[in-house]
Amino acid sequence: MQQLRQPRLAEIVAASLRDDILTGKLKEGDSLPRQEHLFAEYRVSLPAIREAMRILENEGLISVRRGNVGGAVVHLPSQDRTARMISMVLQVRETTLSDVSAALLHLEPICAGLCAGREDRVTEVVPRLTEALVRQEETFDELESWTPNARIFHEAMVDTCGNETMKVVIGSLEKIWSAHESTVWGEATQLSRHDTDPDSPNARKWRRAALKDHQKILDAIIKGDQDRAAALAATHMTASHASTLESSLTDRVSANLLDAVDLSSSR
Repeated sequence: MQQLRQPRLAEIVAASLRDDILTGKLKEGDSLPRQEHLFAEYRVSLPAIREAMRILENEGLISVRRGNVGGAVVHLPSQDRTARMISMVLQVRETTLSDVSAALLHLEPICAGLCAGREDRVTEVVPRLTEALVRQEETFDELESWTPNARIFHEAMVDTCGNETMKVVIGSLEKIWSAHESTVWGEATQLSRHDTDPDSPNARKWRRAALKDHQKILDAIIKGDQDRAAALAATHMTASHASTLESSLTDRVSANLLDAVDLSSSR
């Protein structure tokens, strides 16, 4: 039999290890066997094993530690890593934040409707959204916490919609938008300390309106009114996104924003 070329051997080894990770045989934080053990198990050259490690590392499924205490540690695919990859693709395409906003304005209201249509919404959806609303109310006067907590409501609505594909795809866009929105309003909060009163009647009125919108969406979900939940979400998001984009309409997606903002609080 004609000998397979080395890169092909590396791909076979990578595929086998990848399958072990994705099927749960290897867990988050597990260590892969050392290269010498993999060499004996797969009966391929050490260069092929190293190439397989590079393939998995590039996919984000392992991280390789160098040196005497070296080895490969397993990392499961996650929403954060998916969001990062999508953000890099969008950045290469020079995608604007207004483009991301337009996608979410079409897609996220569907998630609100799906939440309302879930038969188990009382136990699987309502507690998450109620918790998010309580956090908003508790931090109503804490401007630095307001925007991140407001975003949690939206992310929780996507995360509890019941459709795994939409959770991954729309959830990733939510993380990208959340990073941008948190940056915009974080900068506005810093400026407001010097230029205007952050607790002005208009600012409080805007936050109160957003809070009421979230409560209305939650009420529609509790009642199982899918059309109303979707319509309320669309109306609220249109106004909210317009306010955020007012000073950043032509800004482009930057993957670095995901490094600057902690987006793991809602997961």
